[in-house]
Amino acid sequence: MPNDTLPPVPEIEKDSDTLIKQDYLPLYRVLMWDDAITTMEFVVRMLIKVFDKDPISAEKLMYEIHNSGVAHVDTLPLERAEFKVERVHLTAAMEGYPFRCTIEPL
Repeated sequence: MPNDTLPPVPEIEKDSDTLIKQDYLPLYRVLMWDDAITTMEFVVRMLIKVFDKDPISAEKLMYEIHNSGVAHVDTLPLERAEFKVERVHLTAAMEGYPFRCTIEPL
């Protein structure tokens, strides 16, 4: 098919006076808190399945939670942080654990 049968491509005009401003969503810290009932296995599983941690990092974070009482496990925009925390809380409730995560601004 010859090129002269194709419609002309419209030209795009660039406005040099307009600056493009890109806003980023504010980030929030997700914290996991230790308790005396929730198993270490559950905490590691949540870190792997919900927060996409590799098994070694998940185990290190679990021990930090266990020994320090709390650990910063992820930094996310608010909506994603809320979604992941809700997943952890629902799973903990279904399995009978009082496990808690909180969200705080950076």
